[in-house]
Amino acid sequence: MKNTVLTFHQQKEEGKKITMLTCYDYSMAKLMDEAGINCLLIGDSLGQVMLGYEDTLSVTMEDMIHHTAAVSRGAKNAFVLADMPFMSYQTSSYDAVVNAGRLMKEGRANGVKLEGGATVVEQIKAIVAAQIPVCAHVGLTPQSVNAFGGFKVQGKSIEKAQQILDDARRVEEAGASMVVLEGIPALLADKISKELTIPTIGIGASNGCDGQVLVYQDMLGMFSDFTPKFVRKFADCGSVMKEAFAGYISEVQNGNFPAKEHTYAIDEEVIAQLK
Repeated sequence: MKNTVLTFHQQKEEGKKITMLTCYDYSMAKLMDEAGINCLLIGDSLGQVMLGYEDTLSVTMEDMIHHTAAVSRGAKNAFVLADMPFMSYQTSSYDAVVNAGRLMKEGRANGVKLEGGATVVEQIKAIVAAQIPVCAHVGLTPQSVNAFGGFKVQGKSIEKAQQILDDARRVEEAGASMVVLEGIPALLADKISKELTIPTIGIGASNGCDGQVLVYQDMLGMFSDFTPKFVRKFADCGSVMKEAFAGYISEVQNGNFPAKEHTYAIDEEVIAQLK
């Protein structure tokens, strides 16, 4: 069954958790879709994990459209959610609608995600008015890393916690279909999740959220340089992959690959008649 914003709202009402993972290409989309992941997020995190950028700020609309289209071709049942990159929506509601429309039309997304609370209410309203589902994102918003002074947990003081709660309320009022809560204390995430009627998706928040999202390279152990506190490794694929690459190198270098069973036959008389 195809996942939609309506099925997500139904899951919240029934207390069934929503599963979301980042995804950036066709082959991974097929695997996640076949596994039954509810939502595939083409995050602007692709700048770091796929393109080698230092941060998400360098990601362009063309980057997002290219990867979103690839994921869309591999997803049959999963909801395809695309991040709006830095400065694709902050400038005006008009720009927000145009760029959201590009992600839907060219990238074949099912919805878009943008960061911010009260500051992007008008953009959310405009995108929703254009019949495009919106997922909001409050708390630790990576595109604001320079304003935050780094990747730090948000909402630990009364003032900051109140601001995040108010932001969550505002994006719901503006028409967002769901909201990502990132890098905030568990009790605050619980309170927001209980108060809002739209689903909350946690990352570095709490299991009281209506769903969870992780960067798939993190949960598969594909990066060993740094693991955030909120990440759980569900497999050590990085080590398995490196072992496989090393095995391939060895077998090629010692002449064991390709073996006879990996090659194609031809009649020796054909070879003998070659000039």
